[in-house]
Amino acid sequence: MSGDELRRALPPVGDVELQRDLWPAMLRRREERRVRPTWLDWALAGVAMVWLAVFPEAIGVLLYQL
Repeated sequence: MSGDELRRALPPVGDVELQRDLWPAMLRRREERRVRPTWLDWALAGVAMVWLAVFPEAIGVLLYQL
C-alpha cells in the first residue's frame, strides 16, 4: 500500500480536542467501583490460613503461586 492509498483510506481527523476534562469523571467512577470482599473471599482466606497452620511447609508453595 503506497502513501497515497493510505491517506485516502484514513482521512485526517477533524476536531481532536476534548470537550471536557475526563479526570473528575474518572475519579468519580473509581470511587463508585469499590471492591468489597464477598463471603467466598473470606472463606478462601480462612481455608488458606488453616492450611498453612496444619502444613507450615506449604508456605513456599503458596508464595510460589502468588
